[in-house]
Amino acid sequence: MNNALLNNIARFVLLLAAQVIIFNNFNLFGFLNPYPYLLFIILYPVNGNKSGLLLASFFLGLTVDLFCNSGGVHAAACVVLAYNRPFLFKFAFGLSYEYQTVKLNDSLTPERLTFMVFAVFIHHIVLFILELFNIFLIWEMIYRSFLSAIFTIIFCVIIIYLIKPNRK
Repeated sequence: MNNALLNNIARFVLLLAAQVIIFNNFNLFGFLNPYPYLLFIILYPVNGNKSGLLLASFFLGLTVDLFCNSGGVHAAACVVLAYNRPFLFKFAFGLSYEYQTVKLNDSLTPERLTFMVFAVFIHHIVLFILELFNIFLIWEMIYRSFLSAIFTIIFCVIIIYLIKPNRK
């Protein structure tokens, strides 16, 4: 086993455990929950196995669904995010992605923050569309998606800075 695979397995287990033990117990205003387990999909290596990412994303979401009793919405949202990840890279990084020079493990830059913001918003929109699943609740879906995404982004940035401090 190489070092990257061990890092991904450790990241998977730690983020999943943190989500299940700590962040699932957050319930601000009755609906505002952070989902920092998305950092596994966001920080997955750019040149990593795409099929492995889709499969790991499915199992990550499925495990969160089992603990949240949410019926598969997290699994679906994670797979949609993992599938759209290359398109988000092209959008956020442009030519840097084309030449495979993107590294997400470094400090947070505007491109990385753009990628993370769009990734979290895509996940949350899919999650809340599937959770509410009613056209008459569209404004509630937008409201929940936006506020939960902001809350998740704040937690993700804090976790990134705690784990990967700036090295200058």
